[in-house]
Amino acid sequence: MNSSLDERIKSFMSSGPYAVVGASVNRGKYGNKVLRAYQQHGMEVFPINPQVAEIEGLKAYATLAEVPVKVRAISVITPPAVTEQVVEAAAAAGVQMVWMQPGAESPEAIRKAEALGMEVIAGGPCFLVLAHYRE
Repeated sequence: MNSSLDERIKSFMSSGPYAVVGASVNRGKYGNKVLRAYQQHGMEVFPINPQVAEIEGLKAYATLAEVPVKVRAISVITPPAVTEQVVEAAAAAGVQMVWMQPGAESPEAIRKAEALGMEVIAGGPCFLVLAHYRE
C-alpha cells in the first residue's frame, strides 16, 4: 500500500456511493450511527443487513450484490470473522475501498482485502469521528 492513511481517508470521503455492512436498526449501535453519519452529510448510502427491510428510512439489502448501483466504498461494522467474508463479497461486487471500523478488523481481513486489490482503512480512526457525527 503506497498511500498514507490520511490520503486513503480523503479518497474514501471524496465520493460514493457507499454501503454500511452491518447496519443496524438499533440507534444505540455503531452500525446505525455510522449509517446516520453518512445521511447527515447527504451521502448516497445503502444499509446492508439481511434481517431487516429498512433502516433509517432507507431500503436495506441482504448483500452488497443486491444493491442496484455499483458501490465504491464500504464501512464495515461486523465481527472480524464476518469481516473476512464481507471482504470477499465486496471484491466480487466491485468495491474499491473498505473502512473497517474499530473492532471489525482482523489481520486476515486486511490482508485479504489488500490481496483483492482494495484500499483498506483499518486500525485508525472511526468514521464517526472524521464525519463529525452528532446524535
